[in-house]
Amino acid sequence: MARRRFQDPTPQKRGKWWTLRFWQDNANGNRTQKRVRLAPVTMSMREAEKIAAEMLRPMNQGIDSVGSATNFKTYVETVYKPTIMPLLASSTRGSYAGMLNKYLLPSFGDACLRELTPLTLQRYFSSMKKNRATVLKVRDAVSSVLRSAQRFGLLVNNPLNGLQLPPEKTGRRLKPFISPKQFNALVDSISEPYATMVYVAVWTGLRVSELIGLKWRCIHPDSITIEERYCRGDWSAPKTRTSAATIGAQANVIARIHRLKRVTIKVNAGRAVRRYQAVKNAGPDDLVFQSVKDGKPMNDQNILKRHLQPAARSIGLPYVNWRCLRTSHATWLVQAGADPKSVQAQMRHSRVSTTMDIYAQIVPAAQRAALEKLSGFVTNCDQNRSEQNLQTTETMVELVGIEPTTSSLRTMRSPS
Repeated sequence: MARRRFQDPTPQKRGKWWTLRFWQDNANGNRTQKRVRLAPVTMSMREAEKIAAEMLRPMNQGIDSVGSATNFKTYVETVYKPTIMPLLASSTRGSYAGMLNKYLLPSFGDACLRELTPLTLQRYFSSMKKNRATVLKVRDAVSSVLRSAQRFGLLVNNPLNGLQLPPEKTGRRLKPFISPKQFNALVDSISEPYATMVYVAVWTGLRVSELIGLKWRCIHPDSITIEERYCRGDWSAPKTRTSAATIGAQANVIARIHRLKRVTIKVNAGRAVRRYQAVKNAGPDDLVFQSVKDGKPMNDQNILKRHLQPAARSIGLPYVNWRCLRTSHATWLVQAGADPKSVQAQMRHSRVSTTMDIYAQIVPAAQRAALEKLSGFVTNCDQNRSEQNLQTTETMVELVGIEPTTSSLRTMRSPS
């Protein structure tokens, strides 16, 4: 590879433009000459020289690494996908792969890494007309790619730092949750073993990945231990350090779990009916919730689409998912009067603000009760003040012996 040298070429006029010709490193390690337009010729030569000096500054100062000449698509296909993506969770891999193939590679596939400047990325995200969720997914995918390029020395700085996303078009919506009455109707509408999964999810607040990865050794007489989780083919540790914990569980929850050992599931197979045990094996390392046919780990999306959501629609619930069940658990705890720290411990969050701001939804009934308490408090204060004013008036009458007039009573009863 050719040795770097300081470059200070003079801008030249070509037609209606000031242009600059300089040496630039390629992805293969060689150096070739490149000509770019700087500004219209209506600009003075001194201003064109300033623009040229600013453009060449990263290369002259070594801020622009040689690896930044790597093609974005080449880096994604040869480095990022085989090196970084296998380290991610399967759901994250699927999301990033979709965003790369649908949005990022068509837009930046022919560009070099160094051409993904903060201005280029800001223009791209500012022009996106997709919904907020899609924009965030695209942002996360390109951020993962550029962070890895910076880590491997191909970029000195991450150009995504300081990115400002377009403002949200809609206001913040409360996370959906279900009431105890709706919960009972939902459980009665789902067949086993999925009804027990929903029952345990609401009564304990477990994430669906933790629910699927639950093993019999984790079930205790009055508690449940979360050791690992399973998500679409991947076994891993719980989501955060505080998620790996033992939480309390009521006797009815533990009893419902053990009842699965006696449950037989009937499956229609044409004119015949096949019977499967809900729990094939109940050893310490066996799963609590096993697939009906072969006892393998379940797929959360299949349960959601085939059992949970159809049952919810049948009883008039428009939107129910696994997150909704976890949110309901936190909301019920708050409604029952539990203190925030206890709710945080049960939900296994690192910060109490996550529990109260995101998961513990304020319900209208609780709001009305709070407003009624406020109204009662104000009423009591007004009554106490009126009684104090009346006592003051009576005392003045006894001391002076003069009956107060209506105007004087109004004056004494008015707040100072």
